[in-house]
Amino acid sequence: MHFSIRWLLVPALVASFTSCSEQQSAQENHQPATVAALPDTTRAAAPVPTPPAAPDTAYVHDVAAFLAGMKPSRQSELQEIARQPGWMAFAADADKSWAQYHRTRTDRIQEWATQELDSVRQASPTVFYPFSGPDFLNAVTMFPTSQTYVLVGLEPVGTVPSRQVLGNPRLFSAVKASIWSVLEFSFFRTNDMAKDLKSVELDGALPLMMLFAARTGNQVTEVKYVHLDAQGQLQPADTASHQPNPKLIPGVEMTFRAPDGQEKKAYYFSADLSDWKLGVTKEAILTYVKSLGPLLTYVKSATYLMHKPYFSKVRNLILERSQYILQDDSGIAMKYFRPTDWQLIYYGNYRRPINLFAKHYQPELTKIYSDTVHRPRPLPFGTGYNWRQNDSNLLLARRRNAPSS
Repeated sequence: MHFSIRWLLVPALVASFTSCSEQQSAQENHQPATVAALPDTTRAAAPVPTPPAAPDTAYVHDVAAFLAGMKPSRQSELQEIARQPGWMAFAADADKSWAQYHRTRTDRIQEWATQELDSVRQASPTVFYPFSGPDFLNAVTMFPTSQTYVLVGLEPVGTVPSRQVLGNPRLFSAVKASIWSVLEFSFFRTNDMAKDLKSVELDGALPLMMLFAARTGNQVTEVKYVHLDAQGQLQPADTASHQPNPKLIPGVEMTFRAPDGQEKKAYYFSADLSDWKLGVTKEAILTYVKSLGPLLTYVKSATYLMHKPYFSKVRNLILERSQYILQDDSGIAMKYFRPTDWQLIYYGNYRRPINLFAKHYQPELTKIYSDTVHRPRPLPFGTGYNWRQNDSNLLLARRRNAPSS
């Protein structure tokens, strides 16, 4: 979940990072006809199966690169608009912003996570990121070795921008406005993002996910629109629906190739995770998440929703099905972690929540972070609403026994 901000009014920052199974394509199995044993001079030639046509992966990655301010491929039809002064200025500005981001955040996160999350990463092929919005960036930076990422937010799914949209000069300011706060503070601003993502230029989460994939060294190879039916089964969809069936959960499957060459998938579902809305959709998103096996759940800038009684279903799912939980204090309240079930490791510093969320202050965390004998471990980067490095906190919860099946 995320919120609108002014740089000089950071203490009043109001953010909401809404802060949310891989589908296999069917292939015909062509078998050559059985040929009787004959002399070589009379043997009939066995038919050679025709290989399936390779999917056109160039366009979606060129779009991702273009949105990220990176040059599309030489053969791309986007080369023409990439030579225009507006895009070139946008790209130069993006390079500066991303260089600073990688220097101040990516490098520090990767160094910290390599030391503190190495075993967690190895045991976590699937990352569940509720209340994420389109924040593929932080998920893949924190957990680059996972195979599947499942993001859930309130933002619409969106579409792969057309060439006409990409040629609109207003696109560049919309992109910059949409990602500014996540680069500066690690989270989106809900009000501004809702306006940006529902505009003509950016119609949902997908364009930003593609941008983040490109800027983290991943190659987007395919985009498929999907939805979850009432039974929580992943089904193909012809297009991303802007007026979805209220009983279906719209989504998208983004396939990408990691820097090491591995093929991976990221899913985004546009879903309300409140108990009431889950009742309307027959808990389809929860059923789907249960099918993914043991999870690593990542939560940040989630507006303290799971502190509230009417987000109990998603909270219980996370506590029941996660092998690990990495969260800031806006995730699951400490009172829900039973010591018999979880080993807890604390990082950084705990400050009172910003004024908007003051009622979610947790005195038990102040006590834990004030313990001079069992001091929390350092956190060398900022994250969450208290985004400054010395004000941020993370909790790593490691399940003591196997999750329930």
